[in-house]
Amino acid sequence: MPPVPPRPPATNRPTEPTRSTPPDVRAEGRGVPFREYVVKLQSRCNLACDYCYMYELADQSARRAPAIMDGAVFDRACERIAEHAGTHRLTGVRVVFHGGEPMLAGSALLAERVGRLRAALPERTVAEVAVQTNGVLLTGADLDRLAAAGVRVGVSLDGGRVANDRHRRYRNGRSSFPAADRALRMLRARPEVFAGILCVVEVENDPVHTYEALLEYDPPMVDFLLPHAHWDRPPPGWHPGATRYGDWLIAVFDRQYGAPVQETRVRLFEELIRLSFGVPSRTETLGLSPVATVVINVDGAYEQVDTLRSTYPGAVRTDLNVFADSLDAAMYHPQVRARQAGAAGLADDCQRCAVHQVCGGGYYPHRYRAASGFANPSVYCADLERLIRHVVARLRSDLTGLRDGTHAHASPG
Repeated sequence: MPPVPPRPPATNRPTEPTRSTPPDVRAEGRGVPFREYVVKLQSRCNLACDYCYMYELADQSARRAPAIMDGAVFDRACERIAEHAGTHRLTGVRVVFHGGEPMLAGSALLAERVGRLRAALPERTVAEVAVQTNGVLLTGADLDRLAAAGVRVGVSLDGGRVANDRHRRYRNGRSSFPAADRALRMLRARPEVFAGILCVVEVENDPVHTYEALLEYDPPMVDFLLPHAHWDRPPPGWHPGATRYGDWLIAVFDRQYGAPVQETRVRLFEELIRLSFGVPSRTETLGLSPVATVVINVDGAYEQVDTLRSTYPGAVRTDLNVFADSLDAAMYHPQVRARQAGAAGLADDCQRCAVHQVCGGGYYPHRYRAASGFANPSVYCADLERLIRHVVARLRSDLTGLRDGTHAHASPG
């Protein structure tokens, strides 16, 4: 297959304002190698979720992308990942097959490509492989193939049927819940394959009911995500200074943290607790750890995190690809380095904030404003501060109780 054709010159596309990008920080130290690779096997989807950043928000270029990643593109991507792992002596990488809906490619193809990936990697490099799916196509035979290939499965679901159907439907309006529910019940019986559930926060849904609906599937992990919004397109139900999203998450935190036994792990809360104790974050949605994730699109292009598609057309582009460029070239791309700048890359207001080392200024796409790019606090700033202070207060209360022998495991209010 020939190399990916050149893209139009950068001057012909929307660009983020200069103020949004700190100076190239290459001279300030070595780049941070990529340890997570989001590989787009499929660009199409069989659902029509109305909050989808691939098809419904600012950048809808995925509609023009090839439907499936060609085998030659995939093999070259594997070579680039192996090259990068070898150069940086990485003992482990994480590869997430994504879309669109990756299961449209079929579990047989997916399992076969996992084998090609692992065969390409250096002997010392172990690959953790996962697939993130809406679940509606999963069958028992699929789970058998994925388990045999060492692939774990994450499913997106927003709660029970009513909660999930607010946004996650087929294009004809039909509910996606029955098929996703069936997949999750199969995964509950296959814990060795089950990676967890991804749930987008919807403040119109009851937070505790949502959490308890997800618990019915015994997930090993739940990952709550804030809707992808920014200052020019605020989240639903948002008002300046209000904390509806923070309050929603606090209700879930109190329910999960206050349980007599741990029913599941919640990634967001785990990261907040780690950061509150000064431990570096393991995700780019919180904290100041440098980004170590890159997207490899169906056409072989290296792209920034997909959620940037919620900001403006072209926000994910690097104009680099697997045929012409090493992953080191993407690692040193100015926009990638801007997301590796830590506290120096935050807005002035964030740097003065007492909780900025925990929130990290909020998730990068959520900071966007056309007039100033990403040099802003998150649109969820008030929500994050409210949540962080609540979590810290509750931890402090419990730690004080343990020290004084009066531990009651009660909310500080």
